[in-house]
Amino acid sequence: MKLKPSAILFDMDGVLVDSLDSWWYSLNEALKEYNHKEISRDEFIKKYWGHDLKYNLEEMGLDVKILKFCNTSYKNHVDGVKIYPDTKSVLDKLQYYKKGIITNTPRDCTEQILKNFNIGKYFEVIVTADEVSKGKPSPEIVIKACNYFKVRPENVILVGDTNSDIRAGRAAGCTIIGINIKADYTIKKLSELTAIVEN
Repeated sequence: MKLKPSAILFDMDGVLVDSLDSWWYSLNEALKEYNHKEISRDEFIKKYWGHDLKYNLEEMGLDVKILKFCNTSYKNHVDGVKIYPDTKSVLDKLQYYKKGIITNTPRDCTEQILKNFNIGKYFEVIVTADEVSKGKPSPEIVIKACNYFKVRPENVILVGDTNSDIRAGRAAGCTIIGINIKADYTIKKLSELTAIVEN
């Protein structure tokens, strides 16, 4: 039997768009600027991908004031972000659902990406890391989106691709669909979502 949630929440990076390299480049630019050792792409994926930037900088023992530089640097790489081929068709098929974005990406960068690919129109709510006290894996960002929709988290599906998404969704009480990661349901690509959710 297919799921029929009250709302669907999407992580943005790694789910709707491919921004991994853009984030890796911008973080390394910031590290270089502040005379810190740069990190490999592999290390970035294993240790930092999916966490909010503030958390990553703290993990590296760096001052959070670098955050602003890193975000500015990311804007220079935003044109390197690519939309996944099935993103728009999936969002079209789910047109009758309330949909939101919950992302650890800052608001201005998020809006720029959504505008570049003309996908902001699909979402009634967008909650970003700079609008909560703690980004994912804290559930705060998920709960804030659920409150906006006036729905209970247990009636909501969260679609994510990182451990941070899974932990945030679990803590909030959502049903989690993971892209290439163990969750309540696991799919290999976004287009498989419509086989699980009624549309």
